[in-house]
Formats: sequence, C-alpha cells, structure tokens
Amino acid sequence: MRGTRNVWRTPKAGTISNLKMLQEVLDAPDPEKIRIEVKSVGLNFADIFALTGLYSATPEGSFIPGLEFSGVVDEIGTSANTHLKVGDRVYGCTRFGGYTNCVDVLPQHCRKIPDGWSFSEAAAFPAQSLTAFYALSELGALKPGQVVLIHSAAGGVGLQAMRMVKKLGGVPIGTVGSVAKQQFLSAQGFNEVIVRGENFAVQLKTQLAGRPLQMVLDGIGGEIQKRSFEALAPTGRLIVFGAAEFTPGDKPNWWKAAWLYLKRPRYDVMDMISTNKSVMAFNLIWLWQEQALFDQLLTGCANLELPAPFVGREFAFAQAHDAIEHLRSGQSVGKVVLTVD
Repeated sequence: MRGTRNVWRTPKAGTISNLKMLQEVLDAPDPEKIRIEVKSVGLNFADIFALTGLYSATPEGSFIPGLEFSGVVDEIGTSANTHLKVGDRVYGCTRFGGYTNCVDVLPQHCRKIPDGWSFSEAAAFPAQSLTAFYALSELGALKPGQVVLIHSAAGGVGLQAMRMVKKLGGVPIGTVGSVAKQQFLSAQGFNEVIVRGENFAVQLKTQLAGRPLQMVLDGIGGEIQKRSFEALAPTGRLIVFGAAEFTPGDKPNWWKAAWLYLKRPRYDVMDMISTNKSVMAFNLIWLWQEQALFDQLLTGCANLELPAPFVGREFAFAQAHDAIEHLRSGQSVGKVVLTVD
C-alpha cells in the first residue's frame, strides 16, 4: 500500500481547533494485525470529549481521534489469526486512531460488511451498536415485554437502541428535543416518542399510562435523568452512557462545567435499596481491556441482523471540523460520518 497516510491529529487534548490534517509515514504493519484501507469513519460524542480533554480515556499528548471505521482489507499480518482475506469489505473498531485513510487493527475487532450496506452505513454501525447492546443485554438484562425509555432517540446510539429493544421484544419509548426529530422517528416506525418539555415528569407519566418502566438509557444527564430515575418501577435500571449536557464548544467552559457538575443528580444507595432501583454507568472504551467480552458483543450485534444504520449526514474527509460541529450542535439525526476518497 502507499508509503504515507492522511490523518487528523491533535498535538494534545484541550481545543478542537488544534485538530489538523497531516500526512504521515506509514510504518510496516504489526504481524498480528490487519491493514484496512479506510473508506468511511463514524463520528461519536466521545471524539468531541476526547479532543477537549473531558474524556477520562483521552490519550496523553498527540493522538488521532476516532473509534470506528469501514473499509477494505489491504494486508494481513504474517501472524494474524483471521478468516478475513485481502479485498474483504469490513467494519471495525479502534481505540482511537480512526480519523485516517489507513488503519491497522486486530482482526477480531472487524466484521464483514453485510451485503447491500454502503461503507458509510457500515462505519455507522460498530460503536453505537456496541454501546446500545451492552447497555440493553449485559447491564439491563432486557426481557420481552419490558418498557425501555431511551433518551436522544434520534441520535446514533438512541436510534440503534430503539431498533434493538423492538427486535428483542421490548417496548421502546424515545425522547427527543424537537418535533422534527419526533417526525423522523415516526417515519422510522416508532410512534411512542416524547418531545421533552418543561414538565417532563408529567409527560413521561402520561406516556407510560400505568405501565411499569423497567429501564432507562440516558446519555444526557441533569434534570431529565433525575426525573427518569424517579419514574422507574421497582427492579428498574437507569443505565448511563454519556453526559451530553456537558458537550463543550471549541474548548471547555470550565465555569459552566463546574456548575453542571455541582447540579448533577446524586443517588443514595440506601434509598435505592428501599425503592429497589439501580443505577449503572459505563464507558465503552474500557471494553478494549475485556477482549473476550468485546468479541462476544460485536458478534451479538451482528447476529441481530438489524437494517443498515441511518446515516444523517456525510462529510468529505477534509471536512472533519464541519462534521464535528454538526454533531456537536445537537441538530443531527442518525449518524454523522466522514467519507474517504
């Protein structure tokens, strides 16, 4: 393959505008890895938090953001244990390093792209699917017939969670921030969607109509999260995978972040014992330390045979800053991806 690659790299976390596109020398691949010619890159809120230094797993010093990609197998390491072949169309995950046109990864972190899926759709699949599936199956232990409240239901993780709950026999109720997003979800086949208003607790009670709420998936935080927890039935689980209310601009506003942090919901374990409710939280990035579980979850996501993810916007690889800003704005639906020439 080419002797160089194009990457988006920041010298250190702290400011999104420091992210620059560079050309770097391409070293020989690790014998245990496969080399992928990247065609599309999926964007996630974790990219924004990492670039601004608000992500606990952010690498020290210079790094390339990006957790997921799709492309074509270009080379297989001499000791790589894989059934994949050169030329296979694959999607996969990487623990940072995804904003590039060439990436080396362990083969177990890749899967073949289903027939009929585009590269953009495939790049939109792994990170959001792993997040939703881990929350629902491993932590939430979803059972058929259970009601699940999913916040930011028109976003990448939210929409995938809505689809998974339905596929697994549960009852998904989504929440969104606008009527336009409610209409989008209706077109996707989801009719139980709340447009969050000033009195969300009343809205939720009305929507539930006496049904017990067994699970909440939340990536927002704040008052919405608190009211959702209060609405849980006994044995209900609040599962937190993000805190979108902390989403920064080009760089963190530390005064605002401190204020939101002080106002964050707090949960008393003794009270949780009395009400028989639980709170769980996770960061997908740490699954890289649990390789067997990671492989199991990635296979579980693929086995659900969901339709191709919805890609809301595609940006050229050179437009990474525009793509990040679109995601950061909160106006996106579905997935935001970069396409590589």
